[in-house]
Amino acid sequence: MIAKDTNIYKKNVTRILDVDPTSKRVTILDNRFYTRNGNFYPSVTNILQFFPKNKYFENWLKDVGHNAKFIAQKAADEGTQVHEAIEKYVEGEKISWLNEQGYSNYSMDVWKMILKFHDFWTTYKPTLIESEIHLFSDKYMYAGTCDLILDINGETWLIDIKTSNSLHTSQELQLAAYTQAWNENFEEKIDRMGILWLKSSKRGDRKDKIQGKGWEIFESPRSFEENLKIFNNIHDLFKLENPNPQPREEQFPIEIQLDPNIYGKTQE
Repeated sequence: MIAKDTNIYKKNVTRILDVDPTSKRVTILDNRFYTRNGNFYPSVTNILQFFPKNKYFENWLKDVGHNAKFIAQKAADEGTQVHEAIEKYVEGEKISWLNEQGYSNYSMDVWKMILKFHDFWTTYKPTLIESEIHLFSDKYMYAGTCDLILDINGETWLIDIKTSNSLHTSQELQLAAYTQAWNENFEEKIDRMGILWLKSSKRGDRKDKIQGKGWEIFESPRSFEENLKIFNNIHDLFKLENPNPQPREEQFPIEIQLDPNIYGKTQE
């Protein structure tokens, strides 16, 4: 969904928009796909929808019932706000909880997660390599957007930020898919990959872990190769159900106006 006041030329929305100022039309593609050299690549998150849900998710659906959609949308909105704030933060912008009129820009839950990221950044002082970068695997024909590529203590990290209440195996597979795509396109390879979880129960820092109060970088217990193999198995299931995946496409005019020659005249 493209909200009011969205800059449609920002890199995080250009993959779903094709604006033609000449014909004054906009083509909106299904945001589960990316375009690559005239081809459509399904997104990693779209593919991972074929990863089986566990019993805890099923029990949660039973407990919340019809509220599931509302709860999921609220969580997604909070995640979007955190990601957008972090993208601005790492580019050097000031992030404020209050606006000039004294109203809050973020809920307290969102602001706390932003502060946890600030704690991570100021404590470990990483060097930013990339943020919100589109990654493509031409070998396996999928794509995705990675939150952060960082240098931490001389190691190149691929980081995905999560604001969920718990972590899931599919998120570890997501990291492996992004790492594969990065390694295909860049000489500097990924040394380590992790989930920066901003709702962790950690109580403070540890010498052998990158973590702080309420946050941590979680690393999968499985190797990159193991997780990539599992992801590719899920991708095979996706391709089985989608042998010729194509995005849905809609076209709209970007401006409208009544013809004054027809509707602007007062009838005599």
